[in-house]
Amino acid sequence: MNSTMLDEHILTQLRGDLLAASRRVPARRHIIHEWELSSVERWFFPDGSSLICKLTTAPFTDEATVLRALNDRQAPVPLLDGYAMRPDGLGMLMEDLGEPNRTATFAEAAAAAQWAHATAGIPNLPTFDEAGLARLPGHGLDALDELRRRGHFIHDAAGIEAALQRLAATARHKADGAERPPIGLCHGEFHRSSLHLTRTGSRLIDWAKAFTGPGLLDLATWFGTRTPTEPRFLTRLIHAYIAAGGHPDAEADRGGLPAARWALGWHRVWATCWLLTTAAAGHHQASADRRHTQLVLRQLRAAVDLLGAPPLISTNCPSPTAGRSS
Repeated sequence: MNSTMLDEHILTQLRGDLLAASRRVPARRHIIHEWELSSVERWFFPDGSSLICKLTTAPFTDEATVLRALNDRQAPVPLLDGYAMRPDGLGMLMEDLGEPNRTATFAEAAAAAQWAHATAGIPNLPTFDEAGLARLPGHGLDALDELRRRGHFIHDAAGIEAALQRLAATARHKADGAERPPIGLCHGEFHRSSLHLTRTGSRLIDWAKAFTGPGLLDLATWFGTRTPTEPRFLTRLIHAYIAAGGHPDAEADRGGLPAARWALGWHRVWATCWLLTTAAAGHHQASADRRHTQLVLRQLRAAVDLLGAPPLISTNCPSPTAGRSS
């Protein structure tokens, strides 16, 4: 499998590009966070200033485009100081916001989501409409096929496939309402650590998974995926979102389900298919397969429960793979 995981060679190239473009040399660097697909560092300069350096590889190489567009609109996001692109990576220098001093309240989260979803016209972002959501389980099945063909995701693959097939069989119906407002720019990883709060205000950071689509999917990400789903908590956030100026249709039913249940279910489907497709593209180490299969199974079981996907009880039912799209 061809891997595009961030290695030291790519890191060195991107740092060199940023240094050449900025014409500044840091006195020292401090690594804030590092994983297989990105590295976040704080660069300290001799004059006492500092910048945040973010180095990343596919599929996270569109973030500079989003930040540039949002900076042009004076949105509350980090200021992009400079960036460098290579075929296999992105390097960015951004303003240093310092350390956050607290987590956001529901009202603050709702206000941040409201301005983001009211933003339109960011080019070249993935778009999720009804058809796009309905295709997600099929994409997940295609990625699982590729992973198994390469000898990955062997453990519990049958359970993953069965859950995806159940979701694919009902996806067109359950995707109904995806194009109902609020529609706009979605952060994609809208959770507590992405809303950076300091004494000088709030900034929404980490736009690497941005897309255009239903804002309810964004609101669903606020609660993460490591704890059991609680539609009542998302319902409270939806009410705060409307109070902050969000579209009143945010609380309308979709796909025959209450808004919170619909959003949480489809968020689990999206998160699962994103992991499967990035793994199939070689963006994760094979040693993570067992952990990822357990994560995928947990997400899919929650999605099946939330969306009410029926069991496949007859071989005469239309094959869910027939709806796959390349």
